[in-house]
Amino acid sequence: MILKKTIVLCLSLMPLAGAVAQKSTQLKNIQQKEVTRIVTTLAADDMMGRQTFTPGIEKAADFISAEFKSIGLQPLAGDTDYKQEFKMYALKPSKTDVTLNKQSLNPDEFFYSTVHRKFEWEEKAPKPVFIGENDDFRQGINTARKLDKDVLVMVHPKHQEMFKRYANSFRQTRPVAELGKGNTLIFVLSPLTEVTSFNIEIKNDVEEMPLANVAGMIPGKRADEYVVFSGHYDHIGTMKAVAGDSIANGADDDASGTTAVITLARHFQKQGKPERTLIFVAFTAEEIGGFGSQHFSKQLNPDEIVAMFNIEMIGKGSKFGPNSAYITGFEKSDFGTLLQQAVKGTPYSFHPDPYPGQNLFYRSDNATLARLGVPAHTISSVQIDQDKLYHSVNDEVESLDMAHMTNMIKAIAMGAKDFVQGKKTPKRVDKTQVQ
Repeated sequence: MILKKTIVLCLSLMPLAGAVAQKSTQLKNIQQKEVTRIVTTLAADDMMGRQTFTPGIEKAADFISAEFKSIGLQPLAGDTDYKQEFKMYALKPSKTDVTLNKQSLNPDEFFYSTVHRKFEWEEKAPKPVFIGENDDFRQGINTARKLDKDVLVMVHPKHQEMFKRYANSFRQTRPVAELGKGNTLIFVLSPLTEVTSFNIEIKNDVEEMPLANVAGMIPGKRADEYVVFSGHYDHIGTMKAVAGDSIANGADDDASGTTAVITLARHFQKQGKPERTLIFVAFTAEEIGGFGSQHFSKQLNPDEIVAMFNIEMIGKGSKFGPNSAYITGFEKSDFGTLLQQAVKGTPYSFHPDPYPGQNLFYRSDNATLARLGVPAHTISSVQIDQDKLYHSVNDEVESLDMAHMTNMIKAIAMGAKDFVQGKKTPKRVDKTQVQ
């Protein structure tokens, strides 16, 4: 009886074993040696941390473009090369005068946020937002920023330390995506509870700052159905030296995701013409506000994007063990469930995001597309609650688990196969349920 049961069990497992072996054979071109080459190049010291608007990120863009060319990707429709170029603008104050209740303010008594080259505001009695002595400073700031109008914010001197901290941040040169489109916020440190008159004049010098996503595609039989694979290739550049090292290499964040995008492009190019058109894109400017994905989202009809695999920090094992990853915003579509089904019976696994308090769904480029209804989710394995290398000079290639990273790329390729072949389509994200 034991022998018969054993024979029956072995026969029943044969189809499953055969299916797993077949899937593994299809993924044989995803090699750890090649993954290591790509991520090592992107996270090398000569990239200088790939900070936006620096020669380092331009060097990284050239490398990614060369990889796409060697793979044989086509530029996106309307482009002549792989660089999807656009501009941002840096505003540098050339003149600022502020008068409150007919008294001129010193520079340390105010700061402001504006997207205008020139701004003038003169009111006899504006209705300011007050952040009083017993109010929550951050909450008051956030409330003012959400108002769709120009706002004067009066801050009680009790919040002087927080005011100074925010002022130092706001006074730094900040790039903006569009000039003249947006409201102006003026923050004044004062005990006054009544404003009888207010006048401000701001003049800014404007510097154009070029940026570029790097994108290529494999045209499919369905030209108006897209599956997007993405990761951001920018990082934070250099910082205060630790043991003589000042380069924040960004190996996991997000050279790992960009490596996955390049590797997946090579993999799918070798599979023959796909049913759906595949887009592979490395985003710029994620670290400073997601401006690369915002520009990208305006180049396509979001209703034609079937799914977006955004890949972020897959260089180390997750809390669920090796060869596993989690999917942010798991509950917002059935994207994650379909991926779980695709890898069932394999060594790989996908799980819901175990860190809801970290707000990870909104902290990467997927959120831009999700707000437009796209089933756009980030796949990650970083243990964000205890990763001490995040945004540090120690996020180096040596800290990565290359076997895990390679297997995660294989898992994504396996999970995406039915999307690519047009056999499965995830449900759209409810735009009303996305912030």
